[in-house]
Amino acid sequence: MNHYLNKCIEKVIIRNKLSSILIAISGGQDSLCLIQLIDNFMQNYNVLQSIEYIYIDHQWKKDSEKQIEHLINYISNTGKNLCIYQLNSILLSEGKAREHRYHIIINHAVKYKYQAIITAHTKTDRIETFFQNLIKGTSIDGATSLTISRKLSNKLYLMRPLIDIDRVDISWFCRKYCLPIWSDLTNYYLYIKRNRIRYELIPYLNNYFNNKVNDNLTHFLDRSNQENEYLKQNTLKLYISSRHSKYIALNYTVVITQHYALQSRILQLFFYHNFNLLITNTMIIQLIKAFCKKNTNIKILQWRNLKIYLNNLWIYIR
Repeated sequence: MNHYLNKCIEKVIIRNKLSSILIAISGGQDSLCLIQLIDNFMQNYNVLQSIEYIYIDHQWKKDSEKQIEHLINYISNTGKNLCIYQLNSILLSEGKAREHRYHIIINHAVKYKYQAIITAHTKTDRIETFFQNLIKGTSIDGATSLTISRKLSNKLYLMRPLIDIDRVDISWFCRKYCLPIWSDLTNYYLYIKRNRIRYELIPYLNNYFNNKVNDNLTHFLDRSNQENEYLKQNTLKLYISSRHSKYIALNYTVVITQHYALQSRILQLFFYHNFNLLITNTMIIQLIKAFCKKNTNIKILQWRNLKIYLNNLWIYIR
């Protein structure tokens, strides 16, 4: 297992030819495992020229200052830099806090020109996130949002080398190296939905439905991610071939011949690419119905501040 975990790190860093990385940590066992794996990697390879750890303190916990001291003491032993952002305004929503945290980390990575952001998300996090998104209501994009790597820009990647590793294996690794795990009491508060999924929902499914539910869900997410990538690639190809070369317009006769799944994705991409707007499913249905009408040269819909027209072969915006 030790060899396998080290190989996970080697695969991500060497395959992508990374030389500068920003590692987002929380202080839990997953983060300490990642820190140790990076340290092991550095002992065998000399390819990383710049490494920095980053920690975001939301000030949710009474002992947050002590946890920061703990992290500073531990990271100082590795000889690496640790950057700490302490948020002045306390965000009560877990979703908003996560969004704020990612913005800070990405902006920091861009500012200091890191090639990749590395997080310590595990297989367990992936399954918990799947359940959270599923319960809230999501698409295949949201269901497969946690993948091993994601391109944020031409020069920046987000990578999760531990995404295929279970928390049980992470715990074993931490015990093997006697890592000083910080016990976070908020991980046991059941009013936090993720904790209830971890300690009640998933064990219930394992006990009463299938004791391999974690593995089965992981296989399902892997297959779904592959199919989702296929849909994305086809959507992009069709969007490029159907958009106007000069104007903000889309050849709807090309779009209407495709499957509904591709039609909706092409329209989503059209509005997001040109106006940075997420079009609603209701509006997508209305547009597709309008495509089927024979009369042209009429204004068909107005959505927000946009006027949508059909003219000959094109749907265009004024």
